[in-house]
Amino acid sequence: MTDGQDPLPGSVRRRRERRERWMREGERPLGRNLALIGALGWLVIVPTLAGLFTGRWLDERAGGGIFWTAALLFLGVVLGGWLAWSRIEQER
Repeated sequence: MTDGQDPLPGSVRRRRERRERWMREGERPLGRNLALIGALGWLVIVPTLAGLFTGRWLDERAGGGIFWTAALLFLGVVLGGWLAWSRIEQER
């Protein structure tokens, strides 16, 4: 509200558009929702596990510790979250 514009008209317009789209298209099928949930799970798990296993392999080569494991695990979780977010945005 720092620019002096009222957010209410935009909110009302978006709600009306969503309702009209729902009335026109109806609810998404249950199978499509379940497929999306499964895809999101794989999109998060695969990069996370890839980071974990790659980090463990690099740490074994470097002589122990968990530096690469922790760093690549974090990177895998971030990448998986970004991929899942992108997929959800694509579904909209």
